[in-house]
Amino acid sequence: MYQKITIIGRLGRDPEMRFLNNGTAVTSLNVATDQSWKNKDTGQREKRTVWFKVSVWGSQAEPCNQYLAKGRMVLVEGEMKEPRVYQTKTGENRCDLEVKARQVVFLGGNTETKPAEEPIDEIDDEEIPF
Repeated sequence: MYQKITIIGRLGRDPEMRFLNNGTAVTSLNVATDQSWKNKDTGQREKRTVWFKVSVWGSQAEPCNQYLAKGRMVLVEGEMKEPRVYQTKTGENRCDLEVKARQVVFLGGNTETKPAEEPIDEIDDEEIPF
């Protein structure tokens, strides 16, 4: 059997990267997806945000940590883990939606303009292998 989920959303906070004991890099992302609609009864616009906890493994983990930041839009394709249902301290039911990313595509830019921390080196056309 095969399962695939695709989400497009914005990062709710900066990525967090860690390394496992065997040296494998893992970057955690919190991705918010929004859905809006017009309420038939009130005529008002309504909006719902769904959050996904995304784990990015191996060779994709480091670029995600280096180049992504809060507010950046991404497309994530991956596999959904079993949802974890829990109750908050106030008695509200919640559900963690976790995705193991197979591919992360960087879309658009930040919602805020941030200067680059390090200047980007120019690439010489002769260095491109194709």
